[in-house]
Amino acid sequence: MTTTLWEYPSQHYDARDGSRMQGDKDYVGATPSWVIWQVLSRYTREGDSVLDPMCGSGTTLDVCRDLGRQGIGFDLAPSRPDIRQGDARTIGLPDASVDFVFIDPPYSTHVDYSDDPRCIGKLGAAGDDGGAAYYGAMERVLGECFRVLRNRRYLALYVSDSWKKRKGGPKGSGAGTFMPIGFELFSIMRRHFEAVDIVTVVRQNAKLGKGNWHKVAEEENFFLRGFNYLFIMKKVVDRPDGPRPGASAAAARGQGAMDRAPRRAPRGRS
Repeated sequence: MTTTLWEYPSQHYDARDGSRMQGDKDYVGATPSWVIWQVLSRYTREGDSVLDPMCGSGTTLDVCRDLGRQGIGFDLAPSRPDIRQGDARTIGLPDASVDFVFIDPPYSTHVDYSDDPRCIGKLGAAGDDGGAAYYGAMERVLGECFRVLRNRRYLALYVSDSWKKRKGGPKGSGAGTFMPIGFELFSIMRRHFEAVDIVTVVRQNAKLGKGNWHKVAEEENFFLRGFNYLFIMKKVVDRPDGPRPGASAAAARGQGAMDRAPRRAPRGRS
């Protein structure tokens, strides 16, 4: 893709081995494998290690397999044997040990991901606390992603905003709560990472094709979510003016000879 507007013809692409599926088509909220393929093709090389700390149905691991990357997946409720059980707020990996991080976090409470009470998907982005618990949890996740990522390597976060109807609001008033989750998470990431780019990905959710959904949106005066953000970020801890806010000394020291060795920059980036 050469622009920041991405739209794909299907949820999955055809893999080299002839299969037509990455992850599980029946997994609610599965990431389009095209998106992961695109960022891994651009920002990683064959043999690189790729972490997905909220691995879901394993789409990232399957794309890594197709591209010759080393996929590492964690999830509170692993859906298959190659996904490790783990909480993204405390990633069980050493500092500065992976080459890329892809993360598709919960977008509030619309999907019941697991029965685990620790699940971030149970935290509302506009609850009684104003979303403080959700954003606090995600700040811990993103801090961990920063910690385990090698210097001058990339992170991609795929997320959508949300809207919730307000109970008791007059019909057709549009009364509800808009949750700008994308902007909030981008603001958190900016405390740790440098921004590289922002991509808009057209949503291919089958529900968006249902006429009754559009009818309700028109009658109730609200918008259906038509796109996801794809934020591309970069870890830089050796800036002339010092580490970015949030960069730990341990993470900065953890590069060793890896950072000092010359490496070819990802295609299209310096």
